[in-house]
Amino acid sequence: MDCAKVGKLILDLRKEKSLTQKQLADEMNISEQAVSKWERGLGCPDVSLLPGLSAIFGVNIEKILLGDLEPNGANGGNMKRIKFYVCPNCGSTSTATGEPAVSCCGRSLTPLAAQRADEAHQLTIEEIEDDFYITFPHEMSKAHYLGFVAYAASDRVLLVKLYPEQGGNVRFPKMRGGKLYYYCTNHGLWMAD
Repeated sequence: MDCAKVGKLILDLRKEKSLTQKQLADEMNISEQAVSKWERGLGCPDVSLLPGLSAIFGVNIEKILLGDLEPNGANGGNMKRIKFYVCPNCGSTSTATGEPAVSCCGRSLTPLAAQRADEAHQLTIEEIEDDFYITFPHEMSKAHYLGFVAYAASDRVLLVKLYPEQGGNVRFPKMRGGKLYYYCTNHGLWMAD
């Protein structure tokens, strides 16, 4: 851990929050001199203080320890580059178009890799009025089901969360040129054009 980098980050984050050294020290129940020492790179915060710093600044503990908040590169916001993340503990679903650090239930999540649909994961797509009507014969039991179906076009993503014992159909407004993604709780992420 580079105390100079950590101290510089703490200084920048403190100023970003418009806090004085004394105000930060008071919030953390430590001395103003300790904050000054960190910011000058003469020492690093004790491990027991990192959760408090993380909460005050809204920054992951890992980033504080690295002393660096590297911004993601601009990606143009194209929703066709969407990535899906699913927590293996609670099943929460997150999406992103950049390269965020995503975590849930104390675990770092990696984006799911979409695979082309196999025979067991085929969907039927029909046009009904101004919608795409999507049906799937997939099992929908508590042990094995589709967790979501999402349609990603260049400027938007529509995601429908699915639940066990729910019917096997979904409707989306018609959008052209997108991709359909769907997540099987046992076999991962699938994709169809």
